[in-house]
Amino acid sequence: MPKTAHARFALALLSCLLAFGAAAQGAPPPAADEAGLTPRERLGKRIFEDRSLSRPAGVSCASCHDAATAFQGVNGSPVPAVARGSLPASLGKRNTPTIMYASFAPPFGFIDDKDEATGKVEKIPAGGQFLDGRAADLLAQFSGPLLDPLEMNAPSRAFAVEAIRDGAYAPLAREVYGDKLFDDTDAAFEKLAQAVVAYESSARFHPFASKFDDYLRGAAKLTPLEREGFALFKDPKKGNCLACHAGKEESRNPQDWLFTDFTYDALGGPKNPAIAATATAPDLGLCKRPGLDKVAPAGFDTASVCGAFKVPTLRNIAVTGPYLHNGAFTKLRDVVAFYATRDTDPARWFPKGEKFDDLPADYRGNVNTSEAPYDRKPGQKPRLSEKDVDAITAFLETLTDRPAGK
Repeated sequence: MPKTAHARFALALLSCLLAFGAAAQGAPPPAADEAGLTPRERLGKRIFEDRSLSRPAGVSCASCHDAATAFQGVNGSPVPAVARGSLPASLGKRNTPTIMYASFAPPFGFIDDKDEATGKVEKIPAGGQFLDGRAADLLAQFSGPLLDPLEMNAPSRAFAVEAIRDGAYAPLAREVYGDKLFDDTDAAFEKLAQAVVAYESSARFHPFASKFDDYLRGAAKLTPLEREGFALFKDPKKGNCLACHAGKEESRNPQDWLFTDFTYDALGGPKNPAIAATATAPDLGLCKRPGLDKVAPAGFDTASVCGAFKVPTLRNIAVTGPYLHNGAFTKLRDVVAFYATRDTDPARWFPKGEKFDDLPADYRGNVNTSEAPYDRKPGQKPRLSEKDVDAITAFLETLTDRPAGK
């Protein structure tokens, strides 16, 4: 046998022996849908999808953040607006947000906001995770659903660490973090959470693979209706959507078009009577964020942000309904129409005649009524016509990412 053939045979034999050794140690091979992930991202994916971490077992992060719907979902809930938890009668209190592009959110804090008309600068809240910013970042976010009795209902961090230690992918965890990973429970939990953050920060969660991204790159053209919708979306006297759902008009880089500025706004959406939890305890959003008063600048009135929720990204908005923090709308077009006619025809959205009925009367003054398209009065012509609403809706549908591999 020639020397080169000997060498190839030896390498093949060594590869087989290494694979056998890994299997003998119980190291599970990468699954087909783990292609392209680093070992740490792969570990994060397995934790993200691990149904043994809930009590009772059966619910994982992926149960409410389904890849098929841009990592948003309700886990088979009978109420489309809120997710079902691990306990049969457990239902959430708020619409589940997508976690696609969530890794771009800055840590929760206060930023400068300049009023272009007056030149006045004030500090406003921005960033963080969850619709009320109660987690400073993705790392802090991980333990929230895990330990929430209405969600995964895990009894403790130690329980989660021990379940992973005794589970099928423990060898992968040790491969990533070392053989002594599980010696210190608190340190192990932190490292395992970091693996989930690595997975949620991977390209799988921000592929920039929509028609709009192809348009930015010069690889696709928008239809006339989509182009019209994009123009209305940007027009400060029409949709004025860029005021919150930000993008850099001069940029063709998809990463400059996240369609959120990560700030908070009180939209004044209608009540959703399907959410039983808010019947007696209205969801006040940001002002109930734990520790808000400790991180707010001196003199900041926390009551002024009651009813405010984080501005969501509009990427994948066509497949992540229902909409608003309370899931009050099931159709995307209805949300756009609500923006346009909330103030010109309030009876259309508040059938009992009580405008902003999802907020106690004391906080209704917090609702944004000064910026277009909200700066209208009942009976006035809305800034957007029904045809305009159709066009903007068509544009928003260009923001849906293609499935991987397509």
